Amino acid sequence: MSYRNKTYVAFASEDIRSYRLMEAWRENKNIDFNFYDAHDLYISRDTSSRETIKRNLRERMKNAKQFVLLGSTNAKKKGGDGYSFLAYEIETIVNLDLPVVIANLDGDRKVDRNFIPKPLLDVDYYTVSVSFQPAIIKYALDDYTEAYARSSNTGCYQYEPGVYEQLGL
Repeated sequence: MSYRNKTYVAFASEDIRSYRLMEAWRENKNIDFNFYDAHDLYISRDTSSRETIKRNLRERMKNAKQFVLLGSTNAKKKGGDGYSFLAYEIETIVNLDLPVVIANLDGDRKVDRNFIPKPLLDVDYYTVSVSFQPAIIKYALDDYTEAYARSSNTGCYQYEPGVYEQLGL
């Protein structure tokens, strides 16, 4: 297996604008936010077969050390439909047993089960939910993903308000 140093951002296609915003945060010199994007690897074309796209998604995810799921009602629906590419990504996330940071697109700082795909809830997967802001996402990628490796926790987690206060949020 290759060295895992990438962040995989999973999202419903309807939420692509939020993914593009994350890319803009990364490029903005005034925002302390960076990630090595797994989407830069194994590019598929729109004309690729479903199996080719799934194979490329899996190869991307095998290079990831952590995942950010853009949490929304669309993500919940598609991530649990058993057919979409997001559903395949969620299934693969569980199989690879890697940390998942859920960035709530509505800005909520708490666990919102309306944004978490059913497969993650069904297996009581250990996730952390944060607001969709660069500082707290960065914090979670640094803090939670390290803790994930050492933990036997399960279920949905959220940070206390004091963490947001320390980050100036």
